[in-house]
Amino acid sequence: MSTVECVVDAGAMLGECPLWSEHEQLLYWIDIDGKKIHRFDPATGTDEVCDIDGRPGSIALTGSPGRLLLATEHELAWFDWEAGTVDPWVDLEEAGTGNRLNDGRCDPAGRFWVGSMFERAAEGRFTGRLHRVEVDGSFTTTRNEIGVTNGLAFSPDGQTMYFADTLHDSIWAYDYDVDTGRAANERLFVDFTDLPGRPDGACVDSEGGYWVACVYGWAMMRFTPDGAVDRTIELPVHKPTMPAFGGQDLGVLFFTSIGNGGSFDFAEGQDQAGGLFAFEPGVQGLAEPVFGRRILS
Repeated sequence: MSTVECVVDAGAMLGECPLWSEHEQLLYWIDIDGKKIHRFDPATGTDEVCDIDGRPGSIALTGSPGRLLLATEHELAWFDWEAGTVDPWVDLEEAGTGNRLNDGRCDPAGRFWVGSMFERAAEGRFTGRLHRVEVDGSFTTTRNEIGVTNGLAFSPDGQTMYFADTLHDSIWAYDYDVDTGRAANERLFVDFTDLPGRPDGACVDSEGGYWVACVYGWAMMRFTPDGAVDRTIELPVHKPTMPAFGGQDLGVLFFTSIGNGGSFDFAEGQDQAGGLFAFEPGVQGLAEPVFGRRILS
């Protein structure tokens, strides 16, 4: 699978947040505007779907197979795949503001970082916030005036945190303290102004390479830890949204895409838009952190 293949021609409205469960050997992913959570089994090619009431913005693994931490609308909830239930847990923002939760990821200590955006990104409003959520449900809002929260990822040693604002066309890096969850020394990691598309979801490989989906740019890019362009991979979809490593050896890079959802125009010439795609990039990924479980000493 050295070339890009569509592994699930799902036609998702707004595919996002692929998440590999090593324990289950399954890939979870979501359709935000379609209000669906998917579960893909690469061994069989089967993609199961569960409908929920709210718009899922991102998900995180927990210590129980099939149980996910779910960021939906303005709150966090617990999602149980077998029961198909969503149990509310923590309100992160006020309801009715037009904001919804978007990109999220656990840090190496098992905290959950998640941010928000105004629901119609094309209006260009900077009302989003970034939150750090502890295991007990307490949280700290660390940033305001965000366009679209994206690109959250951590270096292999946990000492660098990445964060992108799609509407700012920027990705930032921070010195990260895993013990306290403090992100400091903000610096510009990548200026996307002259690059294809805009920065969306991201992940980091075992060598520290930062992979980011170039939404509206028909591409995926890899950056070295010092912010240099390492690879640009052309894709068959206009709006790739987020990559995630998976497979038995974490050697497959899956990515989601936008179909006819979102608030930006749909480009012609992409019959499999909204699908789940995969290719082998020649480098392995990192195991996804689990909420409430520390993976670095």
